[in-house]
Amino acid sequence: MDLSKFFVKDTLIPVICQDERNGEVLMLGYANEEALRLTMQTGTAWFYSRSRQKLWNKGETSGNFIFVKRIFSDCDDDTLIYQGIPKGPVCHTGNRTCFFTTLWEAEKS
Repeated sequence: MDLSKFFVKDTLIPVICQDERNGEVLMLGYANEEALRLTMQTGTAWFYSRSRQKLWNKGETSGNFIFVKRIFSDCDDDTLIYQGIPKGPVCHTGNRTCFFTTLWEAEKS
């Protein structure tokens, strides 16, 4: 499969990871073409670390892999969703998801 169409605008694209069982957003990472290809080949979530400038497989150190079941692209082919099942907490803090801090909430009327 030619994956190059996803990397026309940039070499890295955002990837949202979502739990396929309940739709919960687990994390956001970035993928280059090689990370996307590895995800499709291995069935586990791969990303490109912008800070370390290298590929990484989510769970390679912690054992908390995300087993990807499907990949969705947005209408512009510049953002992806890895939908799958996490093994253990996804966040490096030990939380189930990286999105556990409420920044703002509308007042109830």
